[in-house]
Amino acid sequence: MSSPHMGGTEQEFVKEAFDTNWIAPLGPNVNGFEHDLELFLGEGSHVAALSSGTAGIHLGLVLLGVQPGDEVLCQSMTFSATANPIKYLNATPIFVDSEADTWNMSPELLETAIKDRIAKGKKPKVIMPVHLYGMPAKMHEINGIAQKYGIPVLEDAAEALGSSINGKQCGTFADISVLSFNGNKIITTSGGGALVSAAANVVQDARFLATQARDEAPHYQHSRVGYNYRMSNLCAGVGRGQMQVLADRIASRRAIYNQYTDVLGSKKGISFCSEPDGYFSNRWLSTILIDSNVAGVSREDLRLALEKENIESRPLWKPMHMQPVFEGCAFYGDGTSERLFRDGLCLPSGSNLSADDMDRVMEVIHAVIK
Repeated sequence: MSSPHMGGTEQEFVKEAFDTNWIAPLGPNVNGFEHDLELFLGEGSHVAALSSGTAGIHLGLVLLGVQPGDEVLCQSMTFSATANPIKYLNATPIFVDSEADTWNMSPELLETAIKDRIAKGKKPKVIMPVHLYGMPAKMHEINGIAQKYGIPVLEDAAEALGSSINGKQCGTFADISVLSFNGNKIITTSGGGALVSAAANVVQDARFLATQARDEAPHYQHSRVGYNYRMSNLCAGVGRGQMQVLADRIASRRAIYNQYTDVLGSKKGISFCSEPDGYFSNRWLSTILIDSNVAGVSREDLRLALEKENIESRPLWKPMHMQPVFEGCAFYGDGTSERLFRDGLCLPSGSNLSADDMDRVMEVIHAVIK
């Protein structure tokens, strides 16, 4: 559905690491990859390359002072990696539903949740919106609410490298932001992620904590609990090669999305998540909603038909408030994310899909959705 797509120069950076024996964690490729990301993101960004996006969220929560018993407002419609680090810290996730325009955190329900938690005597510690499938969340509204109540924002931009709002890159909208370079992302380092902030001292602290929080001393001395979260020099070499083709990957993903909309846009009961004015999505995954009452077929009918032809598709993320592991957590919603999960499907979206691959996919879709 979204497989890794190499650009050709990755092996040169990796070979250089072998030739110079920079096999251990850290090294020139890590520094170079961080620099490449900083240039791409702009806005005076500082970047710490990490072992995963999940590590970035965990460190972000630590750096924002989340303690056991604190409450963190988290978008419900997301992958579990957004919410799991809250539990790592023995804090409590409070889930907020999506809005229908971008499928991301609803500003209206966010403010409802904040008011209610404060009324209950528990002011939330952090707000965590997500840019779902590469579509930017309503960050201006969310940040305005965050400033109104004095709550910092941790931006999960794991799926949104290259997405933007009015030219401002996702990953630069919050106190701390997080990227992912997992194998299925728009570019990959095999496994990896990054923590981003406009504050240099925040990123410096992240690097310190991510390298086992070793104090400056000739011996191993530790005054804080640290983590083994830094990206390896080999993985960063892959990332440096991938950055050279990022613009091409975004263009390919958007072209695939346009193919789907050209073919399915006029079908009754089929809808897409379109870009609001000023929004630009990297279209990491192309997604559709199928209203079975109108289309005559369900999301599951199409998924199973594709699976029968050995073509991978997948339902949209199952909301976190519906997950057994988060049973009992508070949820502020109006049913939007539950409807998205019921009707939504992620279609094959990899930038390395050939014309023949797309023809196969379209053939199945046409057979199911007449």
